[in-house]
Amino acid sequence: MTSTEDTNTTEQATATETAAPKAATKREPTSLTQALASLGATSKRTDLPEFNTGDTVRVHAKIIEGTKERIQVFEGIVLKRVNGSHADASFTVRKVSYNIGVERTFPLHSPRIEKIELVTRAKVRRSRLFYLRPLRGKATRMKTIFGMGGAKEQTPNQAA
Repeated sequence: MTSTEDTNTTEQATATETAAPKAATKREPTSLTQALASLGATSKRTDLPEFNTGDTVRVHAKIIEGTKERIQVFEGIVLKRVNGSHADASFTVRKVSYNIGVERTFPLHSPRIEKIELVTRAKVRRSRLFYLRPLRGKATRMKTIFGMGGAKEQTPNQAA
């Protein structure tokens, strides 16, 4: 072998050695946001009803008192929703109990929420209903969309 052949074979050997690590490093490292997104996708709940701001909901939340666990129902108007349907989404519900306004914020996909029932739908023009806080009595009424009560909605074909 001549010296040029030796250098060619060594260059080929180093080229194949360096090519293997480059192929392994071509894979982009997962960023923190991608890791959180994949983790959030697995923890999302699919059994929740569609509800928006202004709707009246009944939230069945698990409460732990000492060693006992029970379900507490919190019924009120949804004041706001945050982050849509993402894994870290939440919603705030307001009710008036003994003339005192009580607001509670729930994480949407929390395992502490047993279920959410949609009581009534309302037509509102805002995404945040903070203007309801100082109002009392009939002033807090929402324009309800009919058909959400105990009766099922009827299509025009079924009504005839």
